[in-house]
Amino acid sequence: MEQSSVGYPLLLLDNETLAYILGDGDFRFANLTFDEAKAILDMNAEEDIAKCFEDKDLENAIYEYLGIERRTFEYRQIRQMKVGQDGIAFKLYITPSGTQPIILGEEGEQAKKIKNVYIYCQHVVRLK
Repeated sequence: MEQSSVGYPLLLLDNETLAYILGDGDFRFANLTFDEAKAILDMNAEEDIAKCFEDKDLENAIYEYLGIERRTFEYRQIRQMKVGQDGIAFKLYITPSGTQPIILGEEGEQAKKIKNVYIYCQHVVRLK
């Protein structure tokens, strides 16, 4: 894997991996728009990015709903970020549904809406 300007790959994180790495070091966070997250990914070659989660639903949401081009990033299990290393955290925010309509599926089966799922992005960098 190629290295970024600080010598480390850009990390793609989810809620779980982000919570794990936060136990060691000081970090700075900045909220990102979807366009900003896409631009950061577009500025980095595929080999300069490491995906640190295995959640296929999250991965599909990133590509399908955020408009990010589908690429195959190397998976890396990480225990900590290096000082100066950057990452993009794709975080899910789930709330109960304010309404719970019952709808009929294609074959007449009933389905009930039970939650709302939102995704947002944050830039994270380890400071020390």
